[in-house]
Amino acid sequence: VVEDAQHQLEEKTQEIMDSITYAKRIQSAILPPDKVVKEYLQESFILYKPKDIVAGDFYWMESVKSKVLFAAADCTGHGVPGAMVSVVCNNALNRSVREHGLTDPGEILNKTREIVIQEFEKSDEEVKDGMDIALCTLEGNKLQYAGAHNPLWIIRNGEIKETKADKQPVSKYFKPEPYTTHTFELEKGDSIYVFSD
Repeated sequence: VVEDAQHQLEEKTQEIMDSITYAKRIQSAILPPDKVVKEYLQESFILYKPKDIVAGDFYWMESVKSKVLFAAADCTGHGVPGAMVSVVCNNALNRSVREHGLTDPGEILNKTREIVIQEFEKSDEEVKDGMDIALCTLEGNKLQYAGAHNPLWIIRNGEIKETKADKQPVSKYFKPEPYTTHTFELEKGDSIYVFSD
């Protein structure tokens, strides 16, 4: 009897692990491939270390004409719930850019918030899920940034210049304000960092 229970437990555990491992493949499909990232941002690196097999964190990239848009995002929840929210938020970012033609980071976050709220309002239960994000648009030496809780770091001559994010998530919020777009002229040798917590 004990051996049977042990065997059933092992089978169930294996089924769950197989399911989560497959979910990781699906989540990986929404991440931009390394070769595409390197095509647009030659001197870049990505450090992506999910705590669980799947994650609420994701990185995102899109190119529109001469602009490269990129972001680091952190969705509510960890593991499987976080990963499910990340798919909704990633889709909302894509729609903001592809369907609505937006490239200004603040405007993208405004529209993304609207889409995320619409998606979750379809539920009978109140869902307040969403994401924190640092989002940039790069065109030549011109960098634009908007953030929800997650800042931008520009390292110039060995000094960190931090631009703080708006203190509101991309989700339902009691007093939503439009997101702020910050604009910078980059100098030779500058390094840009965006990250989740």
